[in-house]
Amino acid sequence: MEWNPIVEKVTPYLVRIETPRGHGTGFLCFHSDAKEFTAVATALHVVEHADTWQEPIRIYNQASKSSVFLRDSDRVIYTDWERDSAVILFSFGKLKLPEEVIPLRPTENRLTVAAEVGWLGYPAPASYTLCFFSGNISAWQEFRHAYLIDGVAINGVSGGPVVYSTAADGVQIVGTISAYMANRATGESLPGLSVAQDVSSLHDHVRNIKTMDEARRKRELEKKEPPAESAGSPTSRST
Repeated sequence: MEWNPIVEKVTPYLVRIETPRGHGTGFLCFHSDAKEFTAVATALHVVEHADTWQEPIRIYNQASKSSVFLRDSDRVIYTDWERDSAVILFSFGKLKLPEEVIPLRPTENRLTVAAEVGWLGYPAPASYTLCFFSGNISAWQEFRHAYLIDGVAINGVSGGPVVYSTAADGVQIVGTISAYMANRATGESLPGLSVAQDVSSLHDHVRNIKTMDEARRKRELEKKEPPAESAGSPTSRST
């Protein structure tokens, strides 16, 4: 696969998400139809503590060299504990992002084993440098709605988009980097597998969130309910 033009296309949609506890990666997910708000997707564990404790979040877009500082009152964060997914909503125009979004791959069109994918993010060793990674789908795990990928996911890359491209469909977002399962069978850390959540949770948000007021009301109701236990075995979060 020729990755350079794909990376050039996707880069303007990427953001670095900073919280008082660290940083992760995110990407433009959608704009509301009325251009009232913008939605940035990331992994839940990137913003979980900041959301729970109402801490500020800074979102930076390298392509436009623009940033936005969001206090708790400036945003709504939708969360999906089971799929380690979060969507940050904030006022449209506060961050210079493309008006058209990269499409999410339909969930019924699951990628097959051995399909080549790429992902981007801000790894801790070069935390202000957007880096590209690639690998092949090793397996699909239905219980966690996630792909296992033969490739590395470094701290800071969590929340970055996993992309796939064909001549027929163009570039699509197929998942979000969530974790890295290191192989420690010999007592040392050996190459393992990356975990990428699928985009089913994001599809739900695109369909259901229409206005900021509606989002705030729904989010307040969600906060009154205890989170569901996540399925699956423990993994090393990549942020």
